[in-house]
Amino acid sequence: MPPIVMERSGEMEVFARVVQDGGFSAAARNLDITPSAVSKLIARLEARLGTRLLVRTTRALTLTEEGEAYHHAALKILQELNDADQAAAGGAVRGRLRINTTIPFGTMFVAPVIPDFIARNPDLIVDLSFTDGIVDLVAEKTDVAIRMGDLPDSGLIARKLGQSRRVVCASADYLVRCGSPVNPADLEHHDCLTFNFRRARPSWPFRCGGQDVAQPVKGSIVVNNGETMKQMALAGAGIARVGLFHVADEIATGRLVPLLEEYNPGDLELVHAVYVGGGPLPHRVRDFIEYMVVTLGASPLLRGNS
Repeated sequence: MPPIVMERSGEMEVFARVVQDGGFSAAARNLDITPSAVSKLIARLEARLGTRLLVRTTRALTLTEEGEAYHHAALKILQELNDADQAAAGGAVRGRLRINTTIPFGTMFVAPVIPDFIARNPDLIVDLSFTDGIVDLVAEKTDVAIRMGDLPDSGLIARKLGQSRRVVCASADYLVRCGSPVNPADLEHHDCLTFNFRRARPSWPFRCGGQDVAQPVKGSIVVNNGETMKQMALAGAGIARVGLFHVADEIATGRLVPLLEEYNPGDLELVHAVYVGGGPLPHRVRDFIEYMVVTLGASPLLRGNS
């Protein structure tokens, strides 16, 4: 049996943190140690292994081929160590879980299930933040965010939680004043409510004659969230295209009228849990994500077929 190296797991944790944070200084800040201590630990690790794991330049830090292999193995080992600690502690989920999502989604789907989640994990503190802005998970020390729609390219890890069918709709008052579009091309003559996200598209997808088309839309109001979009539609300001979960009640009561349904191409708004990768996922985060997969999967509004 080879000799036991007592500091091995500590070296792995520091190495994984350097990779996750993209540098020695950032890792040192998050680990509450000095950059020189991080540098010494990585140097000691590389000396013990007899190979270079990281290549540092003034602009970036990259993994060598050996570093990639060691990083993959280290993450697996650290997760198993974490699981062992949890098992020894009776499997309890402890600590503070910081969750961020949008106000309407958080109000409708997250807040109502948190009491049950805490009842299952009484040693957990849940810290909820609902905002319509996109937060920096690292800067805000957020464990997991739930986001709707297409995800921008980032270093975050995403887990699909569900999907909501998108619907084009307007208030009856608007349709009386401006008429109902008969086909997607008619939207050219209507006031369409749009989003001001950088990734928002100036066209809406439809399927006409078996072919997918992108219909350009324009209007006098742009917004940054689905709740405001719904309120503008209810006020008769124009035609909206929004996730069905936002407007299901209003459609059921007739306050909003679905439009162009026969041209809907199966337009979906995806729901993802996103979190920072690069290290073992804490039990509290993993358990919450799995819980939301089951909970949201039970909602017909988030299965994309309602």
